[in-house]
Amino acid sequence: MLVARVEVSRGSLSLLVELAAAAGQVVVLLGPNGAGKSTTLRALAGLTPLTAGRIALDGQVLDDVGAGVFVPPERRPIGLVHQDPLLFPHLSVRDNVAFGVRARGADRAQARRVADGWLERMRLSELATVRPSALSGGQAQQVALARALAAGPHLLLLDEPLAALDVSTRSVVRTQLREHLTSFGGPSVLVTHDPLDALVLADQLVVVEAGRVVQAGPPSEVARQPHTDFVARLVGLNLYRGTCDSTGTVQLDGGGVLHAVASSAGAGPALVALRPGAVALHSSRPEGSPRNVWSGTVAGLELLGDRVRVAVEGSPSVLADVTAAAVADLGLRTGLGVWLSVKANDLEVYRSAPAPR
Repeated sequence: MLVARVEVSRGSLSLLVELAAAAGQVVVLLGPNGAGKSTTLRALAGLTPLTAGRIALDGQVLDDVGAGVFVPPERRPIGLVHQDPLLFPHLSVRDNVAFGVRARGADRAQARRVADGWLERMRLSELATVRPSALSGGQAQQVALARALAAGPHLLLLDEPLAALDVSTRSVVRTQLREHLTSFGGPSVLVTHDPLDALVLADQLVVVEAGRVVQAGPPSEVARQPHTDFVARLVGLNLYRGTCDSTGTVQLDGGGVLHAVASSAGAGPALVALRPGAVALHSSRPEGSPRNVWSGTVAGLELLGDRVRVAVEGSPSVLADVTAAAVADLGLRTGLGVWLSVKANDLEVYRSAPAPR
């Protein structure tokens, strides 16, 4: 198990991230560029010194600033996979994978046997004798992962492992990566800024912004109840802050009122999440049962696959997803006044939990 408190002060970055990962668990660090995700990974690997804090893996202390303990990177039982596979161009795929095993003291024959086992497990055996220059981007990243796993690490660290791949390759490798991480016996910590990678690969999602953890939990929970605007944008939700009463009525901080079903948040400060697809647009004030009806002005339109995302300014402002046919029927264009409606049971109202330190 990994238990870490990572504190690093470097230039303008003040980083404080606490992590715990059990055997077999995949923890994904998600956040914008410059948030401190890769610095956290480098600190776990021993490549960036801690300013304060402590890192322990399977009960062994790897870093403890207060106690003066520091285990050098080469002596840590850790596998590290970068965005760039960093394969040795003069070695075959087999010998690239065997490299880490030899670095642990095995002879060449033994290291090659271990490498062949991993290549077979990862369905790469037919590439054993080729050089890295003959590999596709996805194959090279798989070889880099095999090299890290072949050395028998107790902890696997992956820094944006899919970022350099094209869209079609990324989808395939993402599925394969999830399979390999699931079969790995130790904890894994993966860094990404891609929400799909995070949602597919993570058992536990840790969102880092400006050097601090702002939300942590299972991916489904984070996606359903985002705590920051950054997370809401990533998962495609409208997010509002306000004050809720016991009936589910929320007075929004930015202006406007939303009515939900009885709120589990109780009375007091609350967050409201709303799917763009749950917002209906109308040319005139709608009749009927929706509890939330208000007017606004179209601020922009963007094509997203088979839907059109419409930005509407109002109280509150909102992003709404509609069909292309609806855009034509309503004559939607920038500057047009519209009416909006949302059903009460389409609003997710919840209390913003204190962010983990």
